[in-house]
Amino acid sequence: MRALFLGLVTLLSVQVAVAQDGVISVESPFDVSTTLDKLTTVLESKGMTVFARIDHSANAQKADLELRPTQVLIFGNPKIGTPLMNCAQSMALDLPQKMLAWQDEAGNTHLGWNDPAYLQARHNIEGCDEVLQKVGNALGSFAKAATSE
Repeated sequence: MRALFLGLVTLLSVQVAVAQDGVISVESPFDVSTTLDKLTTVLESKGMTVFARIDHSANAQKADLELRPTQVLIFGNPKIGTPLMNCAQSMALDLPQKMLAWQDEAGNTHLGWNDPAYLQARHNIEGCDEVLQKVGNALGSFAKAATSE
């Protein structure tokens, strides 16, 4: 019974998004590579283009430096990005979208992305609440799918 309870608590905690300093993150039960592999599959199935995957830890290793597993996936779709840039062209600084998977010092994997509310404030966007809400919902949905077993 205790194992069932702990399993349920763990499962629920995976799906809770935490926003801090403009970054929303969720825990993933998978390692960094698997999390981004799953995210890639989800994004491509939703019509997103994956532009790049940057493995910062591999790049650090090439420079004889150490970094826990840390990878960024860069993706987008002009049907989503263009309305954001029409709200504020400076949004192009933060587009295409990015999601970061990293392993913390305790060995837990996290998946994070920019909070659309943070981007709204950063770019002084007014009157585009619906577009930002849709983007926020989509990013949350992508993250949930990538971190679900």
